[in-house]
Amino acid sequence: MKYTQAVGEKSTVKLSIAFSEEEWQDALNKSYAKIRGKYSVPGFRKGKVPRPVLENYYGKGVLYEEAFNHLYSTHYPEILGKEKDNFTAVGEPSLEVEDMTDGNGVVLAAVVPVKPEVTIEAYTGLKIKKFEYNVSDEDVDKEVNKILESSAEDVEVTDRACKLGDKVNIDFSGSVDGVKFPGGTADGYDLVLGSGSFIPGFEDAVVGMKLNENRDINVKFPEDYQAENLRAKDAVFNITLNKITEKKLPELTDEFVKKHAGVDTVEEYRNKARTRLEKSAENKSRDETENSIISEICKHAKAEIPDAMIENEIDRMVQDFSYRLMYQGLKLEDYLKYMHLSMEDFRSQFKAQAQPRVMSQLVIDKIIKSENIKVEDGELDAKIEEQAKSVEKTAEEYKKTMDPRQVEYITSDIIITKLFDFLKANNELTD
Repeated sequence: MKYTQAVGEKSTVKLSIAFSEEEWQDALNKSYAKIRGKYSVPGFRKGKVPRPVLENYYGKGVLYEEAFNHLYSTHYPEILGKEKDNFTAVGEPSLEVEDMTDGNGVVLAAVVPVKPEVTIEAYTGLKIKKFEYNVSDEDVDKEVNKILESSAEDVEVTDRACKLGDKVNIDFSGSVDGVKFPGGTADGYDLVLGSGSFIPGFEDAVVGMKLNENRDINVKFPEDYQAENLRAKDAVFNITLNKITEKKLPELTDEFVKKHAGVDTVEEYRNKARTRLEKSAENKSRDETENSIISEICKHAKAEIPDAMIENEIDRMVQDFSYRLMYQGLKLEDYLKYMHLSMEDFRSQFKAQAQPRVMSQLVIDKIIKSENIKVEDGELDAKIEEQAKSVEKTAEEYKKTMDPRQVEYITSDIIITKLFDFLKANNELTD
């Protein structure tokens, strides 16, 4: 087997893989051995038909597809291994027969989508927006109230109109241009006003309704609504209010937090809540600042991204969405059916997000390589020891429970941390 390579369009490499006549005949023999049991020829038991008879009866091409698959699966990974320093395949190649002449073997052409080269005009000396989130006393009050809400009782209300925070039970029927649309009608639906469960304007229009009141409300579907046929459409919902309930919160006392939070005093619980919020705010500040850094650098970067990388990223995004649905007890197929979406339409919603995500990762990889950022001796062991202490184990005990993926994750985390330390130190971050 011999091959040549040439740079193709849009981050592809074309491999011309030539197989000698001997290699081609060997592939045909292997193909014959694998598929002969599928074919019958009069006068022969199934699976016992000689190769020449089989080819004469069904045509020589009967063995070609399996022979091509054998040559591809045997030699393509070998080629990728040899060329790993020259290019990285990011998707399956498109295959075709480039040449096939009796007695001269066969030449297969593989057009391979590869990781593109990235050019970055600048990734230091930039002025980049920095994010900073602080925790207020009001934030702590809201966090503390969560434990009260978890123990709250629903009390039915009959002497006032509904307000934000109430749970209402409603019947509703939606229409666009006088025609009802799928999923727009329900009876006995429980809705917490202010939860953002419905499209903008719906819940605000319900606020102020009284028990047993019926009214029409006018709303507009968002331009990015899941169902394309409803995007940016004006709709009318007829609503009947069946029931209003409000939450009655228990009193926040030392006895309450001792029972429900495992601490002795309200002050101790508030302090723990503040610490938890401050850690969350710190993480949010860091994440959004780092996203801002990469986003700004991407404005100064160019790459010819192959379609395969975009599709791979969409695959990951769809999988993540599917996992989130599973946590809610839903299957993706059921969700698509309910939303009247085909898988193709559903995937198309992620395309606009997929491209910048791929570019961000390419930029990150490029800078790591350019700056030779790597894990130095002792850094991995120090990180493992830190994680071991967090679960009250020795480093040796912790290592015994680790699998290779954990080591890869920790290694990647160290490198990414060093990358952003470098970028923060070498760019101007402004609030």
